Amino acid sequence: MDRPDKLIDALRDERIERAKRMDPAQKAIDGPRLFEWACRITMDGIRAQYPEADEADVRRILRERLVMRRAQEDVADGYSA
Repeated sequence: MDRPDKLIDALRDERIERAKRMDPAQKAIDGPRLFEWACRITMDGIRAQYPEADEADVRRILRERLVMRRAQEDVADGYSA
């Protein structure tokens, strides 16, 4: 049962090490691409959680989650809106 977790951890660690070796220009290029990928993954999860949701609902829920995440980060950083 531990095998998949170890594989997942190893893959994550490999991605982290690869990201550390990237030059800043490549990171700037990859940032928006990774954000789009994360949004697609999140939207797939929203569709699974709310199968009745249409595309507008899925995008609205995504926006709400992004706003909530930003607020959590601001609180953690000591900022207030």
